[in-house]
Amino acid sequence: MAATKRPANGLKHYLYVAFSGLTMGAADVVPGVSGGTMAFIMGVYEELVDALKSFNWRLLLLLVRLRFRDAVAAVPWRFLAVLGAGIAAAVLVLAGPVGWLLDHHAVPLFAFFFGLVLASIVTVAGRVHWSVRQVLCLLLGAACTWWLVGLVPMVMPHDVVTLFLSGAAAITAMILPGISGSFILLVLGQYGFVIDAVRDRDFFAILPLAKGAICGILPFVRILSWLLHRHHEITIALLVGFMAGSLRRIWPFKAVTPGQAESPVLREVNVLPEINGAFWLAVGLCVLGFLLVLGLNRLASCSGR
Repeated sequence: MAATKRPANGLKHYLYVAFSGLTMGAADVVPGVSGGTMAFIMGVYEELVDALKSFNWRLLLLLVRLRFRDAVAAVPWRFLAVLGAGIAAAVLVLAGPVGWLLDHHAVPLFAFFFGLVLASIVTVAGRVHWSVRQVLCLLLGAACTWWLVGLVPMVMPHDVVTLFLSGAAAITAMILPGISGSFILLVLGQYGFVIDAVRDRDFFAILPLAKGAICGILPFVRILSWLLHRHHEITIALLVGFMAGSLRRIWPFKAVTPGQAESPVLREVNVLPEINGAFWLAVGLCVLGFLLVLGLNRLASCSGR
C-alpha cells in the first residue's frame, strides 16, 4: 500500500482534525463504542497510526541530544495536538452528560451509536476488494470481538498497578475500530472509577492509567502500521470484523441477569424489543446515526480522505 497521503496543513485541515477528535472522544466515553471507529469514518485512522508510530528511538535520541528542531520535524505534532485536544475536550465535556444518559436513557443512546457503527461497517466494507481471505479475516475479527464484548465485568481494585495495566489494555482496544477502550475498562472494573475521576477533575487518580496508555500504545501502533502498509486489504477486513462483532455490545435492548459465581456483578443480555413508543424512538435514533455516518463519510470524501 502506498503511504498515507497527508493533506495540506491549512486552517481547514486542522478544523477537520479537531472535529474528528471531538467525534472520537464522544465515542470513547460510551462503553461499547470505539474512538477508532470514528477515526475510520472521518478518514484520519491511518494518518493517526503513522503519526503515533513516529514516536521511536530516533526521536528519543534527538531529544537527548537536544536537537529539538529535528525532533519537531520528525513528528506531526500539530496533527496530534489538535486531534488530542479534540478528544480531551469531548471527554471532559461529555463525561457527565453521557454518564447521565447511560444511567437514565441507555436505550436511545445505544440505538444512536448502533446506527453509527452499522453505517461504519457498510462504508468501510465498501473500500475492500473482497476475497476468500478477506472474508475469513472478517469472520475471525467478528468472532473474537463478539466473544470479548460478552465478558462479564470483573470486580477489581483501583491500585496503581491495576490502573496502569488497565490503561495499556484500554488504549490498545481504543485504537482498533470496533473494540471500545471504555468497554475494556468496564470489563476490568475501572470504568466507573475513571468516569468519576474525570467528572471530579481528579487527574492524579487517573495518572497511572495515562502512563499505562502511553506505554501500551507506542509498541502496538508499530505493529498496526506494519499490517496496514504490508497487508492493507486483509487488515481492513479484520477491522471491519471487529466493528461487526461489537454490535453485540451496543444492541440497545437488554435485560439484566446475575453474573457468574466468580463475578457477582450483574450481567446484561440482549433481548428482542417490545413494539412501543420507546422502540420507535430507538429506531429513529438508529436511522439518524446511520445517516450521520453517511454524511461524515461524504464530508471525509470531499476533504480528500
